[in-house]
Amino acid sequence: MLNKKQARLRRARKTRAKIAELKAVRLCVNRTNCHIYAQVISSCGGKVLASASTLDKEVRATVPNGGNKNAAAAIGKLIAERAKAAGIEEVAFDRSGLQYHGRVQVLAEAAREGGLKF
Repeated sequence: MLNKKQARLRRARKTRAKIAELKAVRLCVNRTNCHIYAQVISSCGGKVLASASTLDKEVRATVPNGGNKNAAAAIGKLIAERAKAAGIEEVAFDRSGLQYHGRVQVLAEAAREGGLKF
């Protein structure tokens, strides 16, 4: 019997294997109770090309609480901006085994509005 964390990591592994097979640049999302993080990771070598989180100084100035949907929307817009600045238009969405729901969904929709395709 898998516990909750092991089940999530198993789902994440399956998703990442499929993304690696496609050789796609991925938008990886991680969330904790207090913060949300997003990284654009290259297909070969796993290099971080762009990142954004609620720990960034400029985000903290605008978003007082990093653990809500407003913060997720701000991070989605910011990661889209930074990815486009790095010359990345298309990514594969890696939700790290989390449900596409709540903050993860809001971040994804904000990134799409910001111009990322996935």
